[in-house]
Amino acid sequence: MNTEIWGVVLMFIATIILAIPLGKYIANVFSDKPSFLDKVFGPVERGIMRLSGVDFKKEMTWKEHLVALLTINLVWFVVGMLVLMFQAYLPLNPDGNPNMSPDLAFNTVISFLVNCNLQHYSGETGLSYLSQTGLMFLQFVSAGIGISAAIVLFKAFKDKGSKLLGNFYDIFLKSCTRILLPISFVVALILVFQGTPMTYEGKDSMVNLQGDTVEVSRGPVAAFVAIKHVGTNGGGFFGANSNHPLENPSYISNIVEMIGQFVIPVAMVFALGFFINRKKLSWMIFGVMTIGFLCLAIPNVLMEAQGSPAFERLGVTQDLGAMEGKEIRFGAAASGFWSIVTTVISTGSINSMHDSSMPLSGMNEMLAMMINAFYGGNGVGILNFFVFIILGVFISGLMVGRTPEFLGKKVEAREMKIAMIVALIHPFLILIGTAIAAAYPSIGASTTNDPGFHGFSEMLYEFTSASANNGSGFEGLGDNTLWWNISTGIVLLFGRFIPIVGPIAIAGILSEKRYIPEGAGTLKTDTASFGFMVFAVIVIVAALAFFPALTLGPIAEYFSNK
Repeated sequence: MNTEIWGVVLMFIATIILAIPLGKYIANVFSDKPSFLDKVFGPVERGIMRLSGVDFKKEMTWKEHLVALLTINLVWFVVGMLVLMFQAYLPLNPDGNPNMSPDLAFNTVISFLVNCNLQHYSGETGLSYLSQTGLMFLQFVSAGIGISAAIVLFKAFKDKGSKLLGNFYDIFLKSCTRILLPISFVVALILVFQGTPMTYEGKDSMVNLQGDTVEVSRGPVAAFVAIKHVGTNGGGFFGANSNHPLENPSYISNIVEMIGQFVIPVAMVFALGFFINRKKLSWMIFGVMTIGFLCLAIPNVLMEAQGSPAFERLGVTQDLGAMEGKEIRFGAAASGFWSIVTTVISTGSINSMHDSSMPLSGMNEMLAMMINAFYGGNGVGILNFFVFIILGVFISGLMVGRTPEFLGKKVEAREMKIAMIVALIHPFLILIGTAIAAAYPSIGASTTNDPGFHGFSEMLYEFTSASANNGSGFEGLGDNTLWWNISTGIVLLFGRFIPIVGPIAIAGILSEKRYIPEGAGTLKTDTASFGFMVFAVIVIVAALAFFPALTLGPIAEYFSNK
């Protein structure tokens, strides 16, 4: 077990070591600084620009950025719906998988479009290879959208008093070609050497250890799994996700997938400091995020490593920890760490069944998504954290009797209203959705496999995962129903785009304001004391909004099993 703990520590340290230079590289890419990779990616980007017919040199306001972002997502939604609803008649379907129903296709396309990948189907039986490839494309572009939105925020604070914040299509294209694609290629290559399939051939016949001939699903798995993690998407090629031995064959692949999903969200924090030349601000943000992350991760690792008190009372030896729903090739400690990483950064992939986690581990997994600001997904994590910075600045300004300012711009009523809407929409979507499901057992409780407190947790987790664009689930829930497909699909849309539109709008409004040079009375936002203020705001907002619901679910389950 000690070896497993050291493995977790090394994975975390390796991520930080890689994230700092990657953050500098990201800042250089969007600062248009020369790079040795220009000769590799430049011709590809120019070719795509010519084919698209889009003017990549036109500078855009924050409103034009949002129009472009929403328009391109609408196009992908329509195309994705058509592919999934008619996949049985389209090529690359060697296993003869059927068409998706309209409600399931609606949920699936939206889910991949918004970087959530909340899967109400099993990939090996529910999708053709053409559909899987289409969803792989959406995993690239949805992650690129998140990075692009964050870069618009960066530009708003780099260019003092400018209304023009670069070109959306140029930023988006570079996000895909210069960041997501090369890292995904390296991860996919390692996975192939570890035994992950990469083929467009159909099922393969194999003889198992019992001597039975079985049909084993395969496909372009390595490429799919690589961007699933690098893009913080999380959608599994197979129904079991990264529990599956072909998606995650070994402890080495587990390390690669862990670092792959973790490194860009952390690097984006450092990229902000390099981009606007405020490295101390980045370290403050990183410090707050890391403290919050460790407050969730350390208890989970320990609780899963210690095992279940219920089994202990029965005299069952648990030297390996709480192994129900976990893979022996990873172990309880690494699985507990993954469960927090994947919920904190909104990847949503799993290497153990979260439904089998200890009750308070499940609570921490939900809290990670409810807070949704410790690292977060590619780009959007720092957008969510920015909202809490604005709230912290406003409260701090009121406490000292000064007009709130952030990076030389006054924060006034208009920006605060937007920040509050963004901060409140997340608990609204989660709690209202769960309340409706709980109030009507025919659509909610009847779809759970567990009665009582855990059944409530399953419903709460589903809406939390949808609103946080996470995609993981307590899989005791039978979620492929009309209610769950439509309701979570709607939550996915609001939970994705309002937290993107809101921060970009705030940044755009602030960028148009007159820059005020910092003086002796200016509130310093790159200090430990301000970091504590932001952390307190996050904790208070999360506690006030979600504690009652958590009390009815995982906390009640914990005390009922003592």
